[in-house]
Amino acid sequence: MSQTNRGRAQDRARVAAGQDHELRYEADKEGVSKADVKDAVHEVGNSRNKVEQKLEEGR
Repeated sequence: MSQTNRGRAQDRARVAAGQDHELRYEADKEGVSKADVKDAVHEVGNSRNKVEQKLEEGR
């Protein structure tokens, strides 16, 4: 795991639904809206793999 500027461990396997840049990144990557990403996180949890699978099912 990489470290943030504050020395904390950064977990790239998770989607932080409360952070706009995380939602925007996933939305752009999957070709969906930020609201769709946020809904997927609330439905399946914050695992990036599960969120991406859920978004792909919706296409």
